[in-house]
Amino acid sequence: MNTIRTAVVAIAGLLVLACAPSEQAEAPSAAATAPLAPIRVSGSYWIELSPVLVAANRFYAEQLQVGEGGIVRITSGETDLATNAETQLLRESLTNPDLRIIMTVTESFYRLVARRSAGIETLADLKGKRVMLPRNTSANYYLVAMLRTVGLTEDDVELVNLPEAQGDQTGMDQMSDALARGDVDVISIWEPEPEDAIRRLGDDAVMFQDRSVYREVFNLHARATDLADPSKRRSIVAFVRAVADATAALKADPETYWPHVSSITGFTTEEISWGWPEMEFPVRIIPDMLDVLEVEEVWVAKERNRAPRTREELAGFIDTSVVEEALASK
Repeated sequence: MNTIRTAVVAIAGLLVLACAPSEQAEAPSAAATAPLAPIRVSGSYWIELSPVLVAANRFYAEQLQVGEGGIVRITSGETDLATNAETQLLRESLTNPDLRIIMTVTESFYRLVARRSAGIETLADLKGKRVMLPRNTSANYYLVAMLRTVGLTEDDVELVNLPEAQGDQTGMDQMSDALARGDVDVISIWEPEPEDAIRRLGDDAVMFQDRSVYREVFNLHARATDLADPSKRRSIVAFVRAVADATAALKADPETYWPHVSSITGFTTEEISWGWPEMEFPVRIIPDMLDVLEVEEVWVAKERNRAPRTREELAGFIDTSVVEEALASK
């Protein structure tokens, strides 16, 4: 009888254990509940930065201040995450090969704006004309890409430097002024300056845009060493998730968030509304990212008189795992 009783008790105990929820399975891991490791985020204060600004203010676990500056801030150790155009990744990765593209925040479609009174009706008419742009930037490459479609090169136009800063106006802020005064014939720059120029010139404005030729790929970057650190990676993945959530919110109701974007970037909500139709927010790294890097690497390499890196070398700067992990987290 004792043997039978012992067996019954043992079986009953096993049944209780089998039916009881597993504390180990239900209890979150220590890593999952630990506070997020501190991260610092920066980006150039342009409209393209909107999803990052909204994420840091409303969708991340804690409010973050987004510092001003691109991926050079990562190289200097001032920040952990930073945005920039793909052209700047190609330049900065020479100094910091540890850089990785982890998310495409914004695709920005540029516009060349010219004066009809300068004898410009078609792209081919840009030959011999004065073009103002920030040198060695995505705006510079946009001009190159557009000229290429009509058999022209940078050597066929006269590149004009930006004006000196005056008061609270940067050189870029004065580009539409220079075009309206007739100091230059064409400007190549990102929003909202093109729209400002078009409005100021009125019927004298000629605009050139071809979205199939070029769009700025405004990416979020991190260091490979940080992505290999479980604690730091967890924070980075959480922030990327926050940017994805902010992007969805901006697509649903952008005007709600424009006042905050305005308070950081200095653009008015009206100026932000001008540039908004010229942008898309893909979240995932664009599928042709490597193709873009390979083509533009030739132009960037020429600037420094070096050999372009191979497609295989450039592929190492793209890490899709972070955004995939972030999007799978909810």
